[in-house]
Amino acid sequence: MQNPYNTDLDRNPANHQPLTPLTFLERAASVFPEHTAIIHGPLRRSYAEFYARSRRLASALAKNGIGRGDTVSVLLANTPAMLECHYGVPMCGAVLHSINTRLDAAIIAFQLDHASSKIVIVDREFMPLMQEALALATVKPVLIQYDDPEFDGPHAPVMAQDYEAFLASGDPDFEWLMPEDEWDAISINYTSGTTGDPKGVVSHHRGAYLLAQGNALTTSMQKHAVYLWTLPMFHCNGWCFPWTMSAIIGTHVCLRQVRAEPIWNALADEGVTHLCGAPIVMSLMISAPDDVKRDLDRTVQFFTAAAPPPEKLLADMRDAGFDVTHLYGLTETYGPAVVNDWHESWSGLPRAEQAALKSRQGVRYLALEQLDVLDPDTMRPVPRDGKTIGEVMFRGNVVMKGYFRNPKATQEAFAGGWFHSGDLGVMHPDGYIQLKDRSKDIIISGGENISSIEVEEALYRHPAVAVAAVVAMPHEKWGETPCAFIELAADQQADADTLRAWCRDQLAPYKVPGSFIFMPIPRTSTGKIQKFVLREQARAIAT
Repeated sequence: MQNPYNTDLDRNPANHQPLTPLTFLERAASVFPEHTAIIHGPLRRSYAEFYARSRRLASALAKNGIGRGDTVSVLLANTPAMLECHYGVPMCGAVLHSINTRLDAAIIAFQLDHASSKIVIVDREFMPLMQEALALATVKPVLIQYDDPEFDGPHAPVMAQDYEAFLASGDPDFEWLMPEDEWDAISINYTSGTTGDPKGVVSHHRGAYLLAQGNALTTSMQKHAVYLWTLPMFHCNGWCFPWTMSAIIGTHVCLRQVRAEPIWNALADEGVTHLCGAPIVMSLMISAPDDVKRDLDRTVQFFTAAAPPPEKLLADMRDAGFDVTHLYGLTETYGPAVVNDWHESWSGLPRAEQAALKSRQGVRYLALEQLDVLDPDTMRPVPRDGKTIGEVMFRGNVVMKGYFRNPKATQEAFAGGWFHSGDLGVMHPDGYIQLKDRSKDIIISGGENISSIEVEEALYRHPAVAVAAVVAMPHEKWGETPCAFIELAADQQADADTLRAWCRDQLAPYKVPGSFIFMPIPRTSTGKIQKFVLREQARAIAT
C-alpha cells in the first residue's frame, strides 16, 4: 500500500537541500561578520575575512581546473591556511586530503598517487619532505607554498606558487558549489596501514555536517566558545572541529607547535574554553614548570582519546582547572563518535572509582545511530556483563562512505550491515563500552597510530634479524611505545643500538621501538607468534 503522506509531496529545492558543513561558515559570516574567527599569534581574523578568503581559495582552485571529485592535498600545521582549506577545497567541489606531517616520504608518495592529487598546498617547514615525496610519486601536482609568519625556522627558496598570491587570484565573492548530493565526498583521510598499504577513508558532506553538530551537542559547547588547536587538524579533519566552530560562531586559536608555554599562555590570555588531545598533551601541560603555568578563572573542557589517562594525571588535571572527558572513534567514523557521558552522581565516588569509570569509552554520540559490541561470527550482541569480549561495531550516518578504490576492504568492513572497528571490547550493564584490546595490534603512541606490522617489516630487512614481533609497551609519557622482541639469525650479531639506528633510517621517528628484547619468540603449536604473551612481558618490564 502506498504511503498517503508521500502522494504529491515530492522533494524540491524549497524543501530539500543537501547537508554540508560549508553552510556553517556562510551563516557565521552573515550573522556575525565581525566576530573573531581565527587567532594565530598577533593575527586576528573575522568571520567575514575567513569566509572571503575561503571563497578566494575555492575560486583560485576552480581557475586552475579543479572541480568536482578532484583531490587537493595539504601538508600543513595547525594554521589559518589549514582552516581555509577545510572550506575552500570542498567549496569548488574538490576533495580535501590532509596529510599527517609526521609521515615519511614513501608513505606520502603512496597517498598522493592513490588519491591522484592535482594540487598540493605545503607549509614551508614541510617542503623538503614534500619534495622528497614528489620525487617518489608518479603524480605531478601543482605545488603551492604557505609561508606561516609564526614559523621561525630556516627555509630555502622553492619553485612553487605562493599561497597568498594564489588566494589573491581568486574572487572573494565566488559563488561556491553546494554538493550535488550530500553523499558527495568532502575529504579523504588515510589510515595507518596496519595490514599492507594505508586505506583511504572517504567521508561525505552529510556525515561531516552531522558529526560537526554532534561535537557541539556532545561537548556542550556554548555559542562563541574558544577552541585551542592542540589536536592536529590532519587527524580525521581535526575530529570535524574546523566545521563545528563555525556552527557555534566560535573562535579558533591556532597553535603551530604543541608546547607547554604557548598552551598555557593561550589558555589564560585568549579565554580558551575547550581543547582536545591525547594524554601526552595533558602530561606536557601538567609537567610544565610553575613559572610557565597560568592561573585560570574558569573550568576548561579537555577531550581526550587514545589510551585512558592514569588516575594521577586525571587528578592533576582536575586540580589545575580542567574537566577531562574520554572520547573514542576512528578515522572511519569522522573521529570520535563515542563519549564517556558523565553522571553527576559519579562525582561523589572515590577518585579510584571515578578513574575506573573515566577509563571506559562510553556511549554513542547523538549523531551516531547505533553502537554495540557484537560477536563477529554470529553478529549477535555479547552479554552486557563487562567481561565478555566482542568486536566494537558502528552503524549510522557518521560512518565513512568506504575505502577509496578498495572494494574488498570496504565489503569486509561493512560485513553484516555494521562497520567493524577491529577493536575488541566489552559492554557494561549500564550500556557503556570499554576497549580491551586491538585486534590488529595497533600501538597508540602520543595519539599516533603505529602499525606493528610496519615496524616488524623494517626489522626483517636487517640481515641479523630472523624473527621480529612488535607489541605495545606502556609508557608514562606517550601512553604506549613499540617494544620489539627479536630472535637473531644464526651466526649474526646485533644489539639494541644497532637495530634502533636501523629503524631510524627506515621509519618515522615516533615509530622506532623504545625497547629491544632479545629472546626466543613464543609460538603456538601451529607456529603463530603469541603476541598476547609478549604484551604481558612488555607490561611487566615497563612496571
